[in-house]
Amino acid sequence: MSTPVPVHTAVNTPTRFAEVKGRRLAYRDIGQGVPIILCVRFRGILDSWDPAFLDALAVHHRVITFDYSGLGQSTGEPSYVRKKMAQDAIDLADALGLERFVIGGWSLGGIAAQVVARLHPERILKNVLIGTTPPGKVRFGAKPIFFERALKPVNDLDDETVLFFHPESQKSRAAAVASHNRIAARTTDLSPAIPMPTVLKMMAETRAEDLFVDDNGYRDFLETTDIPVLVISGDQEIVFPVENWFDLTPRTKSVHLMVFPQMGHGPQHEAPRLCADLITSFIRNN
Repeated sequence: MSTPVPVHTAVNTPTRFAEVKGRRLAYRDIGQGVPIILCVRFRGILDSWDPAFLDALAVHHRVITFDYSGLGQSTGEPSYVRKKMAQDAIDLADALGLERFVIGGWSLGGIAAQVVARLHPERILKNVLIGTTPPGKVRFGAKPIFFERALKPVNDLDDETVLFFHPESQKSRAAAVASHNRIAARTTDLSPAIPMPTVLKMMAETRAEDLFVDDNGYRDFLETTDIPVLVISGDQEIVFPVENWFDLTPRTKSVHLMVFPQMGHGPQHEAPRLCADLITSFIRNN
């Protein structure tokens, strides 16, 4: 009798490593189908994604998450400079032999995903952006409470609720608890949290460059590209207000904006299956 092949989910799939350009990139890989590389948020690691969201995506796609260089279980020089984060995604794709793929990102990772598409448009099938900002100057910035909570040395459940959900909604608060528990279900092979000195050092480096200054035609690219782009945002977003997308999308020809009511910075954690279904449909349909 043959030994059953274990079913890998986001909670139990092993961390793998790609040796590339003198550093080791930690990644996880579940599902089969059109590959999706997901770039994670500020202070995020492999274990910052909601397993329910990844598993729902993996029903129809190959879903790849990773730790940026020098963070989590990856080696190398840590940086939040957008081109360096984007290069991590490209180098990982090269190491995995992925010529063309969907690039996605959440928050800061959404900036990295846009840079990937701008620098390597011939390799990108579609672009999925969650809770992030368009490039260039925007009218609305992050609310002060984001910085108050995001820069605490350790974030607890209440911080997560404020940062990623809509704390004034009882339904959203309940979703925060559920998502927190799903993430906590993985208890082995975890990526270590990013030390606060490293976070502050990377922030200083990024601030000196500006978060998403339009220094390489990023906004023009987003307005003119034929690559289909899906933007998912909550209407209670406190980090990258969705109103900034309202200013841009009428001038684009391939950007699709989906706004979820009474949700915050992490709609894919609050409604994981709905977001995954939306992304799946977006990728499947032309």
